[in-house]
Amino acid sequence: MKQPTTASRRDFLKRSAAFGAFTIVPASVVMGTRSRAATVSPNEKVRLAAIGIGNQGGGDLKNMVASGHCEVVALCDVDLKGGHTQGSQKAHPQAKKYTDFRKMFDEMADDIDAVMIATPDHAHFCMAMLAMSLGKHVFVEKPLAHTFGQCARLIAMAEKSGVVTQMGNQGHSGANYFQFDAWTKAGIIKDVTKIHAYMNKPRRWHGWGATVSEYPEDPMPEGMDWPVWCGPAPVHPFSKRLHPQEWRSWFDYGSGAFGDWGPHILDTAHRFLKLGLPTSITAVKREGPNDLVFPQASTINFAFPERGDMPACDVTWFDGKGNQPPVPEELGEVKLGAPGKIIYGKDLTFQGGSHASTLQILPREKFMEMRGELPKVNAKASSHYANFILACKGEEEARSPFKVSGELCQVFNLGIIAQRLGGELTFDPKTNTIVGNDAAQALLDPAPRKGWEEFYKL
Repeated sequence: MKQPTTASRRDFLKRSAAFGAFTIVPASVVMGTRSRAATVSPNEKVRLAAIGIGNQGGGDLKNMVASGHCEVVALCDVDLKGGHTQGSQKAHPQAKKYTDFRKMFDEMADDIDAVMIATPDHAHFCMAMLAMSLGKHVFVEKPLAHTFGQCARLIAMAEKSGVVTQMGNQGHSGANYFQFDAWTKAGIIKDVTKIHAYMNKPRRWHGWGATVSEYPEDPMPEGMDWPVWCGPAPVHPFSKRLHPQEWRSWFDYGSGAFGDWGPHILDTAHRFLKLGLPTSITAVKREGPNDLVFPQASTINFAFPERGDMPACDVTWFDGKGNQPPVPEELGEVKLGAPGKIIYGKDLTFQGGSHASTLQILPREKFMEMRGELPKVNAKASSHYANFILACKGEEEARSPFKVSGELCQVFNLGIIAQRLGGELTFDPKTNTIVGNDAAQALLDPAPRKGWEEFYKL
């Protein structure tokens, strides 16, 4: 029997989605061909395609290659002539190059085992959905997606397709991950009722963001594929305030400080305290609110209900210069300069930083008193990148799969709606709806712009 071409397989997916007839099973089975991604042997290298190869993507790609377990077969970026993408291109001259990820998959899906996605937040969803529908393992930079509904679809697709998934919250393979796990199991971290998370470094939109009333416009760079850059999001003029790095400032494309740093600060608390989804989200403070750009500073509170024998827990997020959480005097001298968190349990209080930074018991005198009884933590493990590649080969289990990282990012999606609209939101985790607020409910899962619907129907 003649096997279908890659292009015809993607056409099949589009037609099936259009008629609502596509029940997702591993794409290799649906399409009558066996995906090599599921059967990479320990002696073979994973064939990797990278989408988004400048700045963060360039660093991610270097780390993937440094694992020693992959070879780069394709590079995709909307701005291949941009200076920020030249390093990746020079490092991998043998890789085929594309500006449109759809064309890359049409031509090369049979030659790709795994995909790394490090584009702006609003573009993650379509690329990851298409890759998984074709049976490809996916690594997606944080935050996982731009909206609550996109995250829900990615979680479902990951489960149904059976591919390996990983979100790029790199500290989830570091010392904090193993420490938090061990201390929770040992009962050191328990009965947590309050968490303060903070990120007070200057952000790109600080200053100009409070007064902007429209999107600026600059001359389009040569070779720039702007329609693909905009993807499913609204189209605004090209601007240096958007590309290559300032897109994070804007509600239509980025996720602000919360989506940027939240996955590095709250990931272990969310996972090991089994926080799930909140029942209310309150914008306690919005400094310099703007319809287009994130606030200059914000304080957002989340109320998480009881979970089994774990008590209800309030998580409060602080961002913006000088907008730091209060610290009780009995905790002693506590420095809040770097991004981090303070975790308040019934008996103990902990301070931690971001990424792989480990927790410290507060005050220091309490830590010195307990240090002999604290469980030892074996944090010798593969890096976050090597963990993903080895999981593609069946040798490890991915530490931040979409079933874990997706719900974490849905918390941030809800927080961003509160940052945008203000006030208090009531959320029903059973129905995944915001109650009594039509404007907020519409932002949970906004429709894509015309021409990008196929990815929402897979």
